[in-house]
Amino acid sequence: MSNETNDLTGKVALVTGGASGIGAETARLLAAKGAAVAVADINADAGAANAAIIEAAGGRAAFFHLDVTSESSWETTVGEVASRFGGLHILLNGAGIELVAKIPDTSLADFQKVMAVNLDGVFLGIKYAMPAMREAGGGSIINISSIAGIRGYMRQIAYCASKGGVRLMTKAAAAEAAHYGYNVRVNSVHPGTIETPMVEALVAHRDEAGQIAAMEKMRQMHPIGRLGQPIDVANAILFLASDASSFMTGAEVVVDGGITATG
Repeated sequence: MSNETNDLTGKVALVTGGASGIGAETARLLAAKGAAVAVADINADAGAANAAIIEAAGGRAAFFHLDVTSESSWETTVGEVASRFGGLHILLNGAGIELVAKIPDTSLADFQKVMAVNLDGVFLGIKYAMPAMREAGGGSIINISSIAGIRGYMRQIAYCASKGGVRLMTKAAAAEAAHYGYNVRVNSVHPGTIETPMVEALVAHRDEAGQIAAMEKMRQMHPIGRLGQPIDVANAILFLASDASSFMTGAEVVVDGGITATG
């Protein structure tokens, strides 16, 4: 193995939400650093396409259909990944959805759907990946939370609740894994506004001028002066996946262009 601390040669990574946005970018980056990558998503066409991009660039990858809200889907996928690539060392719980609605307009069903993907999906990932990582000699679990898991936002009660849950579930899992000597680290990443399909979808109902204005308003929220790009978050995930962060567990890494620095 290379002396570089972010070298992932010989490691196997499972990336949920790997078909688009932060997950897709992370899958490509981890593969470029030497990991065999399982690109997991419910979007088979885009997920398979991203796996093909990785392989065309000389990396090792395969697509796995995964519904993160399904326990049986998790159990099957983790087993298949370990069998295909010889183990599991890295998990990015990257699948997520967002709901923007006032509280009176948020149905219980909509609230529960957000929880199922954003919170249940992360729990199930931890539950099934951790034993596989122990069997492989150790590993790193990275959970995508959000700055909405640190501070509250209007019209995002479900999203904030789910991402706040991810933040503390990460710490609970990290403490338990460390206490029992599992050699598995668990950390969370908290992005600000990142230019992804999910963010673009939030303004898609507006006309062109309205979309430009909305994106500019989001840009102005970031003291650093720009919106984030998927690679900005992927680089933080790479750090947490690698030996460079070997003394970090239960931590929250904020990648938000300074939003939370201002209150």
